[in-house]
Amino acid sequence: MAENFIMITQQVLVLFVLIAVGFLCGKKGILNDSSSRRITDIVLYVVTPCVMITAFQRDFSFELVGKILTAILCAAIILAGSILVSVLVLRDKDESRKKVLQFSAIFSNCGFMSLPLQKAILGDDGWFYGSIFVAVFNIFVWTYGLVSMSGDKKQLSLKKLAFNPGIFGVVVAIILFVCKIHLPYIISQPISYLSDLNTPLPMLIIGFYLSKADFKKAFTDIGIYAAVVVRLLGIPVASAILMSLFRVDSTIIVAFIIASSAPTAATTTMFAAKYSRDVDLSVGVVASTTVVSVITMPLVVAFSQML
Repeated sequence: MAENFIMITQQVLVLFVLIAVGFLCGKKGILNDSSSRRITDIVLYVVTPCVMITAFQRDFSFELVGKILTAILCAAIILAGSILVSVLVLRDKDESRKKVLQFSAIFSNCGFMSLPLQKAILGDDGWFYGSIFVAVFNIFVWTYGLVSMSGDKKQLSLKKLAFNPGIFGVVVAIILFVCKIHLPYIISQPISYLSDLNTPLPMLIIGFYLSKADFKKAFTDIGIYAAVVVRLLGIPVASAILMSLFRVDSTIIVAFIIASSAPTAATTTMFAAKYSRDVDLSVGVVASTTVVSVITMPLVVAFSQML
């Protein structure tokens, strides 16, 4: 376990060095709100679909299809369980704060933070299963997450769900996979180069947002402490134990624990701002979970590998 912990810690620290670069760029004004939004758009609408397509460029087999279905089921159960735990544990008299705290505990930064770590630790298989988790995650975000944060079921939109870049990329990738279509080098290589941007660009953006956070306020809010414990320890540890009890494939277990032990998704702040929830609280949770995750992620992931 000690070796696993050291290896995972090194990989997490590599990501945090990139985050530190983004933090400094934010402090020095090299990155600002406008440029960070544009980089985020590039990641969401260009890089993320390329990641999905690259991950699914592998030989078709019915055994692999079975593992894909198992992965989809596990991801759905983890997210559904996260909703149940968060609703039961995270309470607040202020409805705006309650919604932000619950959303922040349910939804991790499984795209930006987890995919690079999954590839570094598990190789292409980790990236593959991580992409499946992201697809299921996006369905939950744009259904339950959207309704919960907005408080309005009319916000649900099949169009938004269908054209979400994470889901759209997976649909294209699955079609190529099922039809046994391997893209020619002249197309696959540029897609691969673009997918490699999924490590540095998101880390720079996370660092930029941290440069704007009020850490003093974040670490003096009791509600944030509760969300940190649920997000970084409660959900991933419970998920690891349950998947190991049901003897799920070890690569799926570790990939999904990396995803579920990641800090709070930046989507929390985006939704909080859009639907007039407590934006300052959302920034505080994102900042605090990101900082604390440098300690908790290696511990939780090493624990899952031990199982």
